[in-house]
Amino acid sequence: MNTSYRECSRCVMDAHAADMTFDGEGHCNYCTAMLARLAAYQPADPAVLDGKLAAFVDTVRREGHGKRYDCIVGVSGGADSAYALYLARKHGLRPLAVHMDNGWNSELAVNNIENLVRKLGVDLYTHVVEWKEYRALQQAFFDADVIDVELLYDNAMLAVNYGLASRFGVKYMLSGSNTTTEGMRVPRNFNWNKFDQKNIRAIARNDGVKVRSLPTIGVWRFVWHRLVRRTQWVNFLDLIDYNKQRCIDVLVDELGYRPYPYKHYESIFTRFYQGYLLPAKFGVDKRRMHLSSLICSDQMTREQAKALLADSPYPDPDDLQMDIEYFLKKMGWTARQLEDYVKRPERPHDAFDSEAALYTRLLAMQKRFLPGR
Repeated sequence: MNTSYRECSRCVMDAHAADMTFDGEGHCNYCTAMLARLAAYQPADPAVLDGKLAAFVDTVRREGHGKRYDCIVGVSGGADSAYALYLARKHGLRPLAVHMDNGWNSELAVNNIENLVRKLGVDLYTHVVEWKEYRALQQAFFDADVIDVELLYDNAMLAVNYGLASRFGVKYMLSGSNTTTEGMRVPRNFNWNKFDQKNIRAIARNDGVKVRSLPTIGVWRFVWHRLVRRTQWVNFLDLIDYNKQRCIDVLVDELGYRPYPYKHYESIFTRFYQGYLLPAKFGVDKRRMHLSSLICSDQMTREQAKALLADSPYPDPDDLQMDIEYFLKKMGWTARQLEDYVKRPERPHDAFDSEAALYTRLLAMQKRFLPGR
């Protein structure tokens, strides 16, 4: 990794990202690739995009005919997933809203979800994890000093959603993930493969912890869902001209939605993880990636992004102190334990057993032999 500091002249990605290169104009490979993705999915004629959305909605309705639900929408309480649920209902779909409660929900997130499902008239399935087990698993990840502690939540969320799709015979899971606001490729040193069940179990085993009740999904189970059941995880918001602030305004006006200051801050842990632990221990500020995506999609200027980055992820020091105290109490840590954790060096995820290489090989085979999937 290039350790000399350099920042892209077009977005705000910097040399903390692995494999970063720059062209003659100082533009990085990350925003160059994202601009190409935007051009590929976002046609110049809005009518073409409208046609794609209408055709997809018709397919979901047709394949869901006679079933209790025709799609699944995972909801976190964040704006993207909230708008995906709103959009599904607006177009007459019958979604099952699915939420994962890992014990770290903010009160605002809970209220947002309750308002959404009530006002949109949809069923909500909430999977509540067993806290003692989840805390022990998080502790194992902290003890391992790996970067992606959120792998636990993300993998469980995927397992629950794919499991419910199978249970209800649903083929389409409509995600709030989208190219416009988060299309920038995540640097390989910022997180880990989200289907790596083996890595989760190995890190847990290293701490003498067993995964008992937490839902998990591995690479082969994902392949079964994808190729045998033909279950599709669809970036639903890529089928519209998704302007995040405009859509938040709709949610606020029509559903009483209350927004958050930064992406993924609906979870207290995610807020603390991205706002404090990642920068302090791993030197990673994920705001750069999120803000750079908005720059590429012309929803923010580089100057506006730089002004936001000039502030701490916790603009109010009292909020940071409050989250530190909440984290220490919930995890049963002392302030000294947190200080020691932040000071310890990072360990790579592949220091433990992993399915990441298998996933990469299978993905390469799919692109070669099944390019359309």
